[in-house]
Amino acid sequence: MDNSNLIEKFVDFLNEYYKDELVQAANEGKKSINVDFSKLEQFDVDIADYLLENPAETIPTAQKAVKQIDVGYLDEGFRLRFFNLPENRNIRIRNVRAEHIGKLIVVDGIVRRASEVRPEVSEAIFQCVECGSNMTMIQVERTIRPPMECENPACKNRRAFRLVDQRLYDARWLVFEEPFEIVESEKPSTLRVYLKEDLTVPKMQNKTDPGNRIKVTGVIKQLPVRMKGTVQRQMDIFLDANYVESVEAEWDEVEIKPEQEQQIIELAKSPDVYEKLVKSIAPTIYGHDHIKLAIALQLFGGERHIQTDRSRVRGDIHLLLIGDPSTAKSVLMKVTSTLIPRGRYVSGKGVTQAGLTASVVKDEEFLGGWVLEAGALVLSNRSMIAIDEFEKIEKTDQVALHEAMEQQTISIAKATIVATLPAQTAVLGGGNPKLGRFDPYVPIKEQVDIPETLLTRFDLKFALRDIPNAERDLKVAEHILKARHFSEDTEEVKPEIDPEFLRKYIAYARKNCHPKLTHESADAIKNFYLELRQRSREDSPISITPRQYEALIRMAESSAKIQLRDLVTVEDALRGIDLMNESLREFGLELETGEIDIDKVEGASATSLQRNKIRHIRDIIDDLEKNYEKGEIPKDEIIRISMEQNIKVPEEILAKMQLEGYIFSPRPGVISKVK
Repeated sequence: MDNSNLIEKFVDFLNEYYKDELVQAANEGKKSINVDFSKLEQFDVDIADYLLENPAETIPTAQKAVKQIDVGYLDEGFRLRFFNLPENRNIRIRNVRAEHIGKLIVVDGIVRRASEVRPEVSEAIFQCVECGSNMTMIQVERTIRPPMECENPACKNRRAFRLVDQRLYDARWLVFEEPFEIVESEKPSTLRVYLKEDLTVPKMQNKTDPGNRIKVTGVIKQLPVRMKGTVQRQMDIFLDANYVESVEAEWDEVEIKPEQEQQIIELAKSPDVYEKLVKSIAPTIYGHDHIKLAIALQLFGGERHIQTDRSRVRGDIHLLLIGDPSTAKSVLMKVTSTLIPRGRYVSGKGVTQAGLTASVVKDEEFLGGWVLEAGALVLSNRSMIAIDEFEKIEKTDQVALHEAMEQQTISIAKATIVATLPAQTAVLGGGNPKLGRFDPYVPIKEQVDIPETLLTRFDLKFALRDIPNAERDLKVAEHILKARHFSEDTEEVKPEIDPEFLRKYIAYARKNCHPKLTHESADAIKNFYLELRQRSREDSPISITPRQYEALIRMAESSAKIQLRDLVTVEDALRGIDLMNESLREFGLELETGEIDIDKVEGASATSLQRNKIRHIRDIIDDLEKNYEKGEIPKDEIIRISMEQNIKVPEEILAKMQLEGYIFSPRPGVISKVK
């Protein structure tokens, strides 16, 4: 296509569609504007097609056309950034082929690694000493590399080239990976992406940091690699970016129109808003309303507090679900992770410490040495992560969660990198009991293989139990048929609140609502806490600890945030108290005494009766010690007397006493007290 004709066409197009934007850009000192490809296609199909096939020629020509429009002063490096390309130009990374080289395409992916933004000689212009042709070479190595041969077909000189000019601008390299949603049982493919100029400004830098999912419009280019004076047959390729857009919007970037804002305010004022939220979380799963309410509170979250001594108290709520088989725990977790921007779902054995937190990798060629690679918790910062099969994570990898779940940071000190990454992430954990089904008589620590120190970091714990019940079983069966659209006569099972609107609702509440406790709500929480603490006598179990107290405050704040209130009411406090009571009953109720035992909830051995049993056996040992020389008592005698006094499983009590240093065994079958 004739160059002058192409410029003329672009001048007409920009005057018709983008004159006002160009004037605004000149007034505000902007360095680029975004051009909708569909408008160009509507204006002239031939030019639009030519742009797709010959972007290296068309884009610079279009930018020359800008200079011929009278809009005021524009920066010398002013750019046009094209978006909204046809669907057939959206190419999977693994499907990029030789036919795409030099073409304008769109690629969707997650940033795995990124270099620092730094000024560099990004383009060097060389002149062939034989024919005088100028060649622009993108520079990616530490030293400036000349071309391998002259690009003039009639010359093909491979000897001397003169450096005549160079261009300096801010640039950044990314390593781009296919999103996990489109990868099925295969290793994700990667592609290098090159950003420059206004695509590296601070706002864009945040969008292109590791962990962000973005779409990049750009030109596929080849990158020859020099090896011992020859050119490698297989060419490396990269995407020279023209336009970048976020696929997963940040909280601040979720677009909420005025009419949607009004709908959110009206919904928040609705007296049955909590019931609507419960019905909007995995509606195809029957029941579990108290768990869904807890998840709703987790999605909205409490308030993060920075205290006078600069210590921080997290606002994110952590939940743990222990489920019998077929209770739809995994489905509930996966659906929940999609209801919030940047939410992630990971599972079990596929989780490693590096995958959860962060790792350090070396990439000298493109990214310049050691670089950070973000893990799932960092990717979910200011959002939530659902970790299924929690107990199947290796013990060495579970250690990485301690700091992330309480301090909400991830500290890393490897190679030349010492950094602290943000991980303000709510954790929705899921696990399966060791013996298949949940047993209310057994402490949680004996049922799931999760360290006590991690169990204590979950604000609420719930058991999804599959107990036969004729009436409930009938309702579940009917609900499943409705969800599968078995009959045209049945009512369709769908969320009460549309998922996309719910995302906007959550984003709006998190951004605009920061409730504070009132004296009445604080007293309600305090009185509940003190009442349970007063039940804890010297010889009885501890029913609640300050950790649960903090959790109650978080849930009350979240409850107020759902209704967009600035103050936490007594009703908000009672809603959190009800959920806490439900959690304590499911995991902490000692069935033999009817008392709440927080040690049973948090993973330590249940203390009700346990301490009494230890005390009784110590009394038995004291009595028997007088009858045996050197205080060496037959173990069988202790067990016999203990069972006569209705002390169950005395062998386990003796083992615990020996482990804790009360007694020792001088030889097999004999017990002595530690003096």
